[in-house]
Order: sequence, then C-alpha cells, then structure tokens
Amino acid sequence: MNVADLLRDSAEDFPSKPALVFRGRPITYRDLDDRVDRTAAALARLGVGPGDRVALLAGNVPEFVSTLYGAMRAGAVVCPLNYALTAEEVGYILADAGAKVAVTEMASLPTLLAVSDRLADLQTVMVIGGPPVPSRTISLEEAVATVAAPPDVATDDADLALIAYTAGTTAAPRGAMLSHGNLRANLKQMSGVRDLAMTSKDVVLLALPLFHIYALNAILGLAVKSGASAILIDRFDARETLELVAEHHITALFGAPPMFSAWLALAQSNERIPELASVRLAVSGAAPLSPKVLSAFRERFGIDIWEGYGLSECAPAVTSNAVGAKPKPGSIGLPIPGVEVRLVGEHGDEVEDGDPGEILVRGPNVFGGYWRRPDASAEVFDDGWLRTGDVAYRDEDGYLFLVDRKKDLIIVSGFNVYPKEVEQAIEQHPSVAEAAVVGIPDERTGEAVQAWIVPRQKGSVTAEQIIDFLHGYLARFKWPKDIRVVQELPHHVTGKVLRRALRRGELLGADEAPP
Repeated sequence: MNVADLLRDSAEDFPSKPALVFRGRPITYRDLDDRVDRTAAALARLGVGPGDRVALLAGNVPEFVSTLYGAMRAGAVVCPLNYALTAEEVGYILADAGAKVAVTEMASLPTLLAVSDRLADLQTVMVIGGPPVPSRTISLEEAVATVAAPPDVATDDADLALIAYTAGTTAAPRGAMLSHGNLRANLKQMSGVRDLAMTSKDVVLLALPLFHIYALNAILGLAVKSGASAILIDRFDARETLELVAEHHITALFGAPPMFSAWLALAQSNERIPELASVRLAVSGAAPLSPKVLSAFRERFGIDIWEGYGLSECAPAVTSNAVGAKPKPGSIGLPIPGVEVRLVGEHGDEVEDGDPGEILVRGPNVFGGYWRRPDASAEVFDDGWLRTGDVAYRDEDGYLFLVDRKKDLIIVSGFNVYPKEVEQAIEQHPSVAEAAVVGIPDERTGEAVQAWIVPRQKGSVTAEQIIDFLHGYLARFKWPKDIRVVQELPHHVTGKVLRRALRRGELLGADEAPP
C-alpha cells in the first residue's frame, strides 16, 4: 500500500471532517484528498514518475501536506528540507538526491535559485503561493488547478517513499531511505500502544516542523491514518498555542522539550492562561526532556508527558514511556510493539542491567540504508541490527535511559565521560537553566570536558561555583576543565543542542574563562 492510500481511506470514511485547520480555515479530508490527486497529476505532467525525487522546501502550510502525499501518489520519492538551511546546504542535498522537481515557498525561493543553475537533475521549480511567480519557476496553484486523474501507480512495500536527510552534526548530511513499508510499519507500531493510539475523535496539535520525520510520520501520519484533525501551526508561540488548545479542544499535544518548557514557564508566571482541560495525551520527543519539566508539568496541569525515543532511520519511533504503566522521569521508556532493542558493549556482547551499551534496533520500520552511501550503510548494520550510535542503560523494570551519543563520548585519561551525565549534574545547580558539554583536546589527558552554561533569568553563576557544586555529584575526571557562561545555546529546530557549534567555538559573548 502507498502511504498516500491512508489519506484516501480516511477521505472515504470521513469526507466532511476537517483533516487540517490552518489559520482558522478547515480543510476537509475530501478536499485534501482531491488536492493530492491534482498534485499527483500535475507532477506526472511534468514528467515525474516512480522513483523520481521531489524536493520539498516549505514550512507548516497545507501545501506541504498535499505535495507530500501527492508526490507519493505519483510514485515519487519525497525529500523534505529544512527551510532554515543555507543555499550551499540546500544545493548539496538537492544535488545528492538528484531532485527532478523542487516545490518551495516564496520565502525560500532565493535560497533555491541561488544554486539551481548548478543542479543538473533539477528540471522544474514550483512555487507555493503564486501566481504571479518569478521567471524560471511555475506556480503550484496554477499547476494543480487543472482537474485530472492521478497516475495509476502500483506501489510495493519496498518502494522508496521518503529520503530524510540527517542533520549532519559530524559530517555531510546523509539521506535515510525510508520505504512505504517502513513508514506504515511505524504507524502500526505506534498505534499498538494504547495511550499513543489515535481515533477520529482526536484533535492534534501540529506545531513541530513537518520537514522533520517526527512531525511528518509520528504526528501527521498518525493523524491521517486515524482520521483525526490536525491543527497546523506555522509559527510556535506559547500563549497562542495554549489559546488554540482551548479554542479547538485539542486532545493530543505533541511537542519537543523547549515547547513544554515554554508552556510551563508561562503557566508559572502571574499571567492568566487557558488551561489544558481537553488534552488527554502529551508526547515529547526529538530531544531529552528534563525530569524537572516532566514533574512540574504533571503538577501544574495534571498531565503526564510520555517521552519517547526515535531517529530518522527508524521512521522514527523506537521506544516510549507510554508502553509502561507510568512515565519514569529521565527515561525514554520501553520498546514499542514490533520493535526489538538490544544494548551491546564494545565487542558486541549484551550488557548487564544498569551498564551502558549502544542501542541496536531491529524491525520493519528500520530503513534500508543511506542514499548513494553503500559504505556508510554497511557501517550501521550488524547482522540485520541497526547500530544507532546512541548509548543507554536498562533498569530493573526494562526501562531505557539515554546516556549519550556514542560519537559524543569524551575519553579523559582513558575513562569514558558521557556529556549528558555531566549536563544533568550541572543543571541541578539552582542558578543554571541549561548546560551543554563537549570534549576538547588536552595535552595531558587526551581530551577534557568543556561546559557551556546558561544561567537562570536574572541570575548569575561562576565557574568556581559550578566546580564546588559538582564535588558531590561527579568523579573528579568528569569535572569540566573549561566552563563558559553564555546567554543562550545554539539549538536545532527540534530542540537539540548543536554540539558541533560548541566544538567550533561558534558562540560569542562567553564571559567565563577556564577555572
């Protein structure tokens, strides 16, 4: 089955029900499915056929959704791009994917046109929001205005649906190849978790960027499969989203840690805010959720946040606290149904409970490899198991606790230091709002720990205070040798700290020298 068939099924079952609500305008399942048909037909007229790549450079707008499913219905492979990328980054990905058509919003058009002349495979640029549109482009609106039947394309589970490019934190971005079977398998796996399963009665917050696999499949895909309504938000604002929750009686609140922190901060201020009485489900992903936020959110709103873990290569969900009876603070939960997880040491042996090991994953949701990267693909597979590069330990109840990325491991005098452990210790300090840790070269110990710290509002903290505080938390070899106090840390749109920026010293205004 083609992933776009899930939309067709919901359009047949709930034709008049809103599939999307954007800026107060409802779009029914029937209308969305019709738009997807016309988009598929328009792409076919442009010569797009099975296996051709269609790049999508747009924010959270309805045209993203109709182009996503329209390209799939035409048998094409969708390449969603982060609209915040530079021209060089966009050019690299489009060239690597060999995109035949690119669909973009007007705001991102200059970025695309700056590199389009270098892209031998790119034949057509379609602009959302036209006409009129600039020369060298065509209007998406004009292209889909013609009523025509979509191409009749037979799709197999193994056929590619999506190439999800990784963030490229340590190397050039790599495209994770996800098939129709991978995406549908993960939707089935998530639906097998009672507290994650959606129904047609649900109303879902869709504020995370759709170019990210979390929003694309775990939120939008699950909503479409279930016949739920998605409230599509193109710009996150804590107060505005709380007002939308109340206005639309939103039942499923999907977010990343910075969003939950922003809602909590607003709730803890003296301002009057709408409550979350309609919400039955809150899910956090994309980055680790602070145990303090989980506990405070539950206390303030009476809602448990189900934290999970996933990655692009797994379409994306792997584990969730919702599999268990209750969420454990700091845990990424238990494997979801149909997903196998192992923790292994350096030599591939399974580790004991409580010991850290690399997370290996197996299941029908696991991708087929990296686009045009056979060597990189071979490196991440071990006898059918995906080596995630993430390190975790398992407690006596089977819950997993993420320790860190294996590639972020810091080795001090031969001893392993996991940045997340140091960050969590530093963040216990009452004057610290956020901390990030990376490794730096050291002549004596090989590597040393460097910490970047954001103080709480109206507060301050010194390197000496941090070191004094860590005496009771960490062994001496884990203490930061270099501490920088800054006003903010660089984040990816999903909330993850960009460690590569810290390693390169790309933050200005650090006011603390090494202790």
